[in-house]
Amino acid sequence: MSRIEEALEKAATLRASLPKTANLERVRPVEDTAARQQHSAQTEYVLPPAPVVEISNPYVVAATRPGSREAEEYRKLKSTIVALTRRDEFINLIMVTSSLGGEGKSITALNLAVTLAREYDHTVLLIDADLRKPSLHSYLGIEPKLGISDCLTKGIDVGEALVKTGVGKLTFLPAGGGIDNPSEMLSSQKVRDLILEMKHRYPDRYIIIDSPPVLPVSETRSIGALADGIIFVVKEGGASPDEVRDACGAFEKGKILGVVYNNARPSANGGYHYYDYGYGHQDSSAASGSETAGNGKGMFARIFSRSRR
Repeated sequence: MSRIEEALEKAATLRASLPKTANLERVRPVEDTAARQQHSAQTEYVLPPAPVVEISNPYVVAATRPGSREAEEYRKLKSTIVALTRRDEFINLIMVTSSLGGEGKSITALNLAVTLAREYDHTVLLIDADLRKPSLHSYLGIEPKLGISDCLTKGIDVGEALVKTGVGKLTFLPAGGGIDNPSEMLSSQKVRDLILEMKHRYPDRYIIIDSPPVLPVSETRSIGALADGIIFVVKEGGASPDEVRDACGAFEKGKILGVVYNNARPSANGGYHYYDYGYGHQDSSAASGSETAGNGKGMFARIFSRSRR
């Protein structure tokens, strides 16, 4: 046997005597490194960009016409709400409602949320809790797949249903799929636990809840019991003074931050028509047509937008 043949045979014998994993271990790190690089590249590639909502609905004046008179009224409302909720302690859970449907509560909640979220200091979570007639998603121009009803009925985590709007620091929790028993569901312990969990999960942000109107349904009273404060929307020519009194009487009086008087029209003397609802504070400036008036507990804000709900 030649020396070359002897050398080849010794090499073959040596390779055979090595553990079977030895050669694999030499190769695997290279393969793993390449695989990791490829996986990392694929992961970065498939991540979707942050969703951005393009608001074009003319009723959302805080986003579409920020320089308008109507948008300025919402900024006044925002300033009043901030003053009322950031005193001794920050009360962050605010419900917006009305006596009847069609008075502008949803538009008020949305414009207030947009106005708050556009300031550097305020992060806002807007919740559509009107499961009977949800409308906020349509004003925002989106078709969400999940919402609060899915969190309640399917155990989905709230984080999976949230929509980042791209409008300031505004996040939206839609109503979600329809359910057969909204009254029972929104009055249940599940809702109480979920709302309080969100309040404590996001203690540094405003949580604005668009609720159903008070008089036609019962669940709004349950939501109002959890809220730190309530904004009441009254449309001129809408609910009667007696209906507004009955609706306000459904809540603890100290919880109602004030009233947004919506769709006001100028009177002959240059002021504005308004009902004496017998709630909150009305001083001489309100009677003379001032656009906002209040004593620190109740407040009246004139909003001139032609709101639907």
